[in-house]
Amino acid sequence: MTTKVAPAAGPGAHGDPGAAAGRRSVTLLRRARGLAGVVPFTVYVLLGLVLPMGAILLGAFKTPISGAFTLRNINVASHGIYLHGFAISMELSLVASAVPGLLGFLVAYAIFTARHGSFLRRVAITASGVFANFGGVPLAFLFIATLGNTGLATRWLTNIGFNPYNNGFDLYGLRGVALVYMYFQIPLMVLVILPAFEGLRPAWREAAQNMGANGWQYWRRIGIPVLAPSVLGAILLLFGSAFSAYATAEALTSGTIPLTSIQIGSFLNGNVLAGQQNVGFALGLGMVVIIAVVMLIYIYLQRRAARWLR
Repeated sequence: MTTKVAPAAGPGAHGDPGAAAGRRSVTLLRRARGLAGVVPFTVYVLLGLVLPMGAILLGAFKTPISGAFTLRNINVASHGIYLHGFAISMELSLVASAVPGLLGFLVAYAIFTARHGSFLRRVAITASGVFANFGGVPLAFLFIATLGNTGLATRWLTNIGFNPYNNGFDLYGLRGVALVYMYFQIPLMVLVILPAFEGLRPAWREAAQNMGANGWQYWRRIGIPVLAPSVLGAILLLFGSAFSAYATAEALTSGTIPLTSIQIGSFLNGNVLAGQQNVGFALGLGMVVIIAVVMLIYIYLQRRAARWLR
């Protein structure tokens, strides 16, 4: 009977302490490389989101002089002109999200049905990316120079006998601000909803056609139900974008419209009554709560959409 002899443990065997220490070093190095990308993002979130939100939360419940706990700031921010500001901001956001949502949906569908790789399709997607990020004071100046009282397009229309300002149009009012917001809201809707269109599987349409369904039946029973969570989520995203916008409305209206973001800007500029310095923190807290609710609903809808678009 032959007896097998186990090979001797060499330098690289499992029992070697040096090899075990080397493996631990490699594991630690891999973990450190994994954290190298997380740490800068964590610091960014702490400095740009968590700390400002903490300062807003504390300031909303403190008196400006003694620093004692108070609910007076919340009470002031939820009544009078500040409550009216929330109502106007939400009205503007609803208009500036529903209309661009519908128009952006139609544009995205036109891009989706275009031939892949075509020049026009690439131009439309690229232009949407550019226009969606164009805002602030430059956008306000663009519309003032075009559709202002003495703007280029206004003078052209006046020369042909149609002055828009004599027919109820006002660029510097609430409807004018909503019109300006559509400039970047429609492209933003295109960018957000286009991946949802791309997630519609061709096999679904083919199966529906094989079962005798026409185009309208396919969209009514398959396409629209599948896209509905993504569309609603995109409209909520547009709502949050319009609700938190500040620079465009401020530059366009010079603060004549009582939007909450403009009211907060007035507090930052020092235009406050004595003893109400911290009301601006309460207004900011109100905006944070509204945006947080919108984002929670958006995340829920995105999770529902992800079940179909994987």
